[in-house]
Amino acid sequence: MAASTRAVIVICDSLRADLISPADTPFLVELAARSANFTAHRSVFPSTTRASSASIATGCHPARHGLLGNTMALDEGDGLVCRNVGAPDFRDRMRRATGRTLRVPTLAERLRWHNEHAIVLSNVSPGAAYFQDPDGYGWVYHAAGSYGPDGEIDDAPSRALNKGIAGDAAMTARFCSEILAERAPSLAVMWLSEPDYTGHHAPLGSPQHRRAIAAADANVRLVFETVRRLDPGGSEILFIAGSDHGMETVADSIDLDGVLVAAGLKDGRGSRDVVVAPQGTAATIFFSENARNRSGAVARCLAQQEWSGRVVADAELAAVSLPTDGALRVALSLAADDRVNPFGIRGHAGIVADPGDPESKVGFGQHGGLGRHEQHPFLMVAGGGFAPGERRRPSSLVDIAPTVLRHLRMDHDDMDGQALPPAAE
Repeated sequence: MAASTRAVIVICDSLRADLISPADTPFLVELAARSANFTAHRSVFPSTTRASSASIATGCHPARHGLLGNTMALDEGDGLVCRNVGAPDFRDRMRRATGRTLRVPTLAERLRWHNEHAIVLSNVSPGAAYFQDPDGYGWVYHAAGSYGPDGEIDDAPSRALNKGIAGDAAMTARFCSEILAERAPSLAVMWLSEPDYTGHHAPLGSPQHRRAIAAADANVRLVFETVRRLDPGGSEILFIAGSDHGMETVADSIDLDGVLVAAGLKDGRGSRDVVVAPQGTAATIFFSENARNRSGAVARCLAQQEWSGRVVADAELAAVSLPTDGALRVALSLAADDRVNPFGIRGHAGIVADPGDPESKVGFGQHGGLGRHEQHPFLMVAGGGFAPGERRRPSSLVDIAPTVLRHLRMDHDDMDGQALPPAAE
């Protein structure tokens, strides 16, 4: 099929920019030289996949789109309860509790306004996949369930996918042949599970982790080669390759609920007055209306802990692009340092213990906070008028959506992000 004006996005989950190397990622090294390479690119806060996914899809920070991390406290009628955003039913829970899913339009919804469409293939958690297009304006394909504008789809290839190298490879083959070459949507998004999946279960820089990075690199190559076959001149198809965040090595696990109960600031474990939402190397803390006067005391308590990094509360939440008008009143990013792990990878941080995920993470990769390495994803843009070269001006995940819309000649001036510069400044 001939090229038309469209955009292709490939996300390598958790691939931090400093782990791109000739040995492990030969194609991304090559792409960095022949594309616009945004070397001061940053994630959002919390730097979790689900919040990042919504930020890429909307061009807005969590304060505006409303998806506040990998976990969130919702009041579904019986007080605040921490829920896993990755669960397949979270969209429905969020809609029932708040009356909506995301607070701002996604790329899929904006394309629908113009009778165009988006297709998303994702091999990460259901929540991260579904919040690319939570209301079904386009098509989302995922192992936990797929859907389109007409409702649910029984999609056997998606149901067969498992996270990891093999699942990503199968998804990439389908993305190239069916989605890009045959269906040719105005926007096609592919979200790889690697190297995030392996990074959560093996030390960063270990042979297993490096194999996962190399596999992600090979998949990006296949997509780029498909794009170039469809658009040899690179003028019609905008190609974007990047990651959503990086990772730090987990140093230890903090029982934040226990700290607050011991300090007399939370009534008890499982109480609904002060609810901790773990975000890996960070936490967001929600307060019932009767407990909101405790937010300052909670922030002061946390700031005194040796494992604490940055703590913000109430109006200060705006400084990290979190909302100031709801039950979320305190956010914490645990302290990160530049120690080297056994495989030579810098960056350690503690994590907030998650009662819903009791598996030990110590020594493996994690993210969620403001640590230097978890806040350093990569971003490369080719085609669509982008000149090769390094771009040193700061960029963010929220700049991706307006860049796509500018290429598609659609309005994009109502987002937090700005369209990226095609030429070096």
